[in-house]
Amino acid sequence: MEVEIALLVDGVQRSLTVDTRTTLLDALRNRLEVTAPKKGCDHGQCGACTVLLEGRRVNSCLVLAVTQEGAEVTTAQGLGGGQELHPMQEAFLEKDGLQCGYCTPGQVCSAVGMLQEAAAGQPSLVTAIGSGTGTAAMELTDEEIRERMSGNLCRCGAYVNIVAAIREAINHDASTGNEVIREVAETVAAPGPDGSAGATS
Repeated sequence: MEVEIALLVDGVQRSLTVDTRTTLLDALRNRLEVTAPKKGCDHGQCGACTVLLEGRRVNSCLVLAVTQEGAEVTTAQGLGGGQELHPMQEAFLEKDGLQCGYCTPGQVCSAVGMLQEAAAGQPSLVTAIGSGTGTAAMELTDEEIRERMSGNLCRCGAYVNIVAAIREAINHDASTGNEVIREVAETVAAPGPDGSAGATS
């Protein structure tokens, strides 16, 4: 059975007819020719297909396209403004947070989504009790970053540089204009309870 749906993809309204069994990933890649999200495992285990769906990171290989009528989908192609790169994309380039590049679009989308989750106070498995969860952005240590990005695999093993790239984006100058990154950066740089600076390494 086929259904016509409309999606707002990277800021552009798109209409397409899909089989009800078609995943969002396949609809993007095969029907709309949006090739930033990659098909890796096709089982939601590698993160190469990560996109931002209504602002939240999801594995697009696990989402049926027909369930997302009218939804806003942002891929790595749509993160920047026109010819400008998103601060996270710039940081991945500056810190060599990639090797073959296959997983990079998913890594970048996941990193942006992860910062939004942290800014909203959503805890991870390693979040310390009483670190502002549920109310405000929390301190993002490297351990936090690694845990929050653990759903995105890099078969080349560029993990050290990926963490460095995310750290660079967090510590980026506030003039980037990216409110989420700026909010997290201010939290990370804020003095701790004992007067020491927040995590910056």
